[in-house]
Amino acid sequence: MRRAPPLLARYAEGLFWMARYLERVENLARLIEVTQSFATPGGEQNGEPGGPEAGGWFALVRLNVDEVGFAARGEAPSAEAVKRFYLLDATNPTSIPAALEAARTNARTLRPLISTEMWSQLNAFHRGMQAVGEADLAGDHLSRLCAWLKEGVQTHTGITLGTFYRDQAWRFYQLGRMIECADQTTRLLDVRYHLLVPAEREARRVTEMAQWAGVLRGVAGYHAFRRVAPLAFTPADVVAFLLIDRGFPRSVRVCVERILEGLTALRRDWGLHATARALECAENLRGGLLGQDIQTILDDGLHEFLDHVQRDLTMLASEIGTAFFRDWRPLAPQPSAVPPASVQQ
Repeated sequence: MRRAPPLLARYAEGLFWMARYLERVENLARLIEVTQSFATPGGEQNGEPGGPEAGGWFALVRLNVDEVGFAARGEAPSAEAVKRFYLLDATNPTSIPAALEAARTNARTLRPLISTEMWSQLNAFHRGMQAVGEADLAGDHLSRLCAWLKEGVQTHTGITLGTFYRDQAWRFYQLGRMIECADQTTRLLDVRYHLLVPAEREARRVTEMAQWAGVLRGVAGYHAFRRVAPLAFTPADVVAFLLIDRGFPRSVRVCVERILEGLTALRRDWGLHATARALECAENLRGGLLGQDIQTILDDGLHEFLDHVQRDLTMLASEIGTAFFRDWRPLAPQPSAVPPASVQQ
């Protein structure tokens, strides 16, 4: 059987972003669900705007660095406003409707590559999201909506695993998915760590443990964590699990190692030597994760460490985009440059 033809740059880019947008939908649905479950008074004490109820919800805005965009809507930072911002506002580029629309737009350009089952399911998922309204954001309706969103992405992921041909296209899909997964894990951990660690540790230990359980549920890791964690676990145990555990598929370490595997395969199996800079970036990222123990990271400042990891992930995505996509910012060639017709060596 002859070898598959070279992958067009626009297809590599579309697969990369389709995977990222869908991963973003699932992560945001999880965060909304967890926020609803664990929203408790105390927002004002944590320096959150909008009063006690809004405190936990406004953390979603901080998590996505959306303070400016949210403020531009002119709404008070209430729970209802945040829900609308992420579940109904298609003009918000970080909302679920916007992410799903972008995923479908990319999928439409990928019809020659993706399976009929992938396209059909995503198209139906997109139509279902368009039918969501205000009534779906209240009480148990919101829980059902989040469950439906998670199941929609998981169904698409399962269909993709079962029907998508394993060639260069598959590798670019996986690169996008793993970069987004790692980025979302670090953002959740960054915001929640500083929001949840209490001043009076012993007096609030029960509340703290419940909140950390919410962090783990936010990345679908609670049951996996309980299998390996001590009964009286600490915040450091949660941080270690989400950053460097080699058995949890959403840990930053596992995501980075899968990225390395994908880049290596592109270089080895398809001769794409333009992966060199991205490989170096991914290796440095992995070395930074494993190069020091968790307690040292906490002592030196978890926020600073996570900020560095997020910058490295952005740089890694930029190196991939600059090497293989048509027009990438901030590291893309000048507009006068001729875009590649296919993924080149």
